Amino acid sequence: MTDSVFNLTVDDNKIAVVTIDVPGEKMNTLRDSFADDLKALLAQAKEHAVKGMVFISGKSDNFIAGADVKMLDSVQKREDALAISELCHQAFFDMKKLPYTTVSAIHGAALGGGLEFALACDYRVGTDSDLTKIGLPEVQLGLLPGGGGTQRLTKIVGIQKALEWMLTGKQIRPKQAKKAGVLDDCVPQSVLLKVAKEFAAKKKPQAKEPKLDKISKLLESNPFGRNFIFKKAKENVLKKTGGHYPAPLAIIKAVRASVELDEMKAYKTEAEGFATLVMSDESKALRGIFFATTEMKKEWRNDDAPAISKTAVLGGGLMGAGIAHVSAVKAKLPVRIKDVAEQGISNAMNYTYKTLDKRLKRRIMSKADMQLTMNRITGTTDYSGFKHIDLVIEAVFEDLELKQGMVADVEQQCQANTIFASNTSSLPISQIAAKAERPENVIGLHYFSPVEKMPLVEIIPHEGTSQETIARVVNFARKQGKTPIVVKDMAGFYVNRILAPYLNEAANLMLAGEPIEKIDAALVEFGFPVGPLALLDEVGIDIGSKIAPILEKELGERFKGPDAFSRMIDSKRLGRKTGRGFYEYDKKGKKVDESVYELLGVTPAPRLNKNEIAKRCISQMLNEAVRCLDDGIIASPRDGDIGAIFGIGFPPFLGGPFSYMDKLGAGKISSDMSTLANSNAIFTPCDTLLTMADKGDKFYTTAANKAEVELAQGDDKSTDTPNEMTEHKD
Repeated sequence: MTDSVFNLTVDDNKIAVVTIDVPGEKMNTLRDSFADDLKALLAQAKEHAVKGMVFISGKSDNFIAGADVKMLDSVQKREDALAISELCHQAFFDMKKLPYTTVSAIHGAALGGGLEFALACDYRVGTDSDLTKIGLPEVQLGLLPGGGGTQRLTKIVGIQKALEWMLTGKQIRPKQAKKAGVLDDCVPQSVLLKVAKEFAAKKKPQAKEPKLDKISKLLESNPFGRNFIFKKAKENVLKKTGGHYPAPLAIIKAVRASVELDEMKAYKTEAEGFATLVMSDESKALRGIFFATTEMKKEWRNDDAPAISKTAVLGGGLMGAGIAHVSAVKAKLPVRIKDVAEQGISNAMNYTYKTLDKRLKRRIMSKADMQLTMNRITGTTDYSGFKHIDLVIEAVFEDLELKQGMVADVEQQCQANTIFASNTSSLPISQIAAKAERPENVIGLHYFSPVEKMPLVEIIPHEGTSQETIARVVNFARKQGKTPIVVKDMAGFYVNRILAPYLNEAANLMLAGEPIEKIDAALVEFGFPVGPLALLDEVGIDIGSKIAPILEKELGERFKGPDAFSRMIDSKRLGRKTGRGFYEYDKKGKKVDESVYELLGVTPAPRLNKNEIAKRCISQMLNEAVRCLDDGIIASPRDGDIGAIFGIGFPPFLGGPFSYMDKLGAGKISSDMSTLANSNAIFTPCDTLLTMADKGDKFYTTAANKAEVELAQGDDKSTDTPNEMTEHKD
């Protein structure tokens, strides 16, 4: 069986150990040859008259990370997708029918199809390592578990927990999995195989009832209770997704089938749902994001570049605190916070403490681990302790002279190769580096708020930034758990440059009489996680007002912000941080502050429908995204799509602004913009859109991007899911 992913050995007690090892790959995945390989394995085991079988991974950090996503992306017809699911069902049924006991010995990731494989075994033993995580994250790719996962997991953990795990795509820690009944034991890695063999020597287990508390058992044991569970699940899904994602509803339907239909009809429901989802536009878009982020992990990678081992943050405000948090918690690096006041340092450290304390109370981390993490964060009001820092990140307000002064201080106080990274959101990095003695060490590192939740970071080298500096900072950002995109050094970079006209148009619509809640609802219904005016409140109206003049000065009048914002700033209506902006905020939530209309001299007079409102705001964003591509701000449409999705919450199911424009067609986009331009020239489509409309070109199929598309269809088959792309991002 040299060509198989399964390698079998049999001990003196006739217990077979099957090592799962996909040749030439870092991750074990279920490939299209899986069913044939398994059939051959079971035939070989029969020849050896085995009395038990243990499956264990030959990889160091994963059991089976899922199905090969590229296999799904190559499917051309729904019937082919249906056949994949049915083939998996049959293979796992064959495993269940074996006359001897099967055990999955799990160390590392057992996700998606990997967990479904494990669920088809009689027992599951996992290690207590942080590397071991189990879950069915298919929903993040717009799919449902198609290998029996909706059926078997529900039987083991119950309806509510199965729905929770599958609808969120969450990854479960070993102790949680054991408590829920998914793992039969949780042991140190050193004894994993020994314990698994002991289970393999046992008789096949009888079916068990899920471990449920009294209330859950009462609800799930009768039709009325189950109907309530499924009804609430559907309501919650529609509330969170706006109905844009079909996969969660299909998951609910398949789980319901597992408790209401006979076994074969229930499995058929799962297979039919899987096939439909594989062919859906939403899943294709989400899989496209997955391939893009996977490919981006290979770029700017330089394993020879010196690693960042000690970091510092200048400024203990909200952004500085967030940057320090991900550096200490995610990257697990020491970080020194410098602020002009002790209170700023205290606030920044307390930010991490509060977050970790929640994890401690939920028993996600131990007190010792919490203390270890907090010990990584120190503070100072001067530059003491900076001598051996590798990377200093400034996170202060947008003042060019202040930032230039910080560059000079760092060059004086730190070592010659210390990198200075600016978290500026709009100032060109070349200006910040203009007076630097070592400009090759100066770079932009732009995070988004809240830092610990937003997956994107923009990395902005200026013309003088060294390649080594870029590589070191890219590696560092990935260590923080971020998805970095390298963008050209121009005012606003990419994300804020496409965001500014979008927000300005929303504000102008409000000043023209469109109600605040109607504008926000229009864009939420379009698919954004939060409306533009609510987003302005989150960012801070004062912050937006400081960025707008920089963009206007560097890029032109189309970036001019509404003058009315100055009245809001003068009246201390800065958004959530002051309790008032377009909305009023209290402990119960938020509501529109009606008095803002009087302050701005506006009389609400709705005249546009929600589709028209959304089209006006989105048109501005799309037009600017194309200009960014023309200016070389982003290297490709792919980077533009990822930046918009992970940076501002552009609807993932649409694939990003460039994928969305390809779907509608440049002709349709430019025609709609031209119509709007009849009343306001700011909507005039850029020359590239007009040319593409004439030629019928698309961003992902033009000659310039053909190589990029082929590259994105390369050999990497990792099945990690995109970073939190359907989560609320504000």
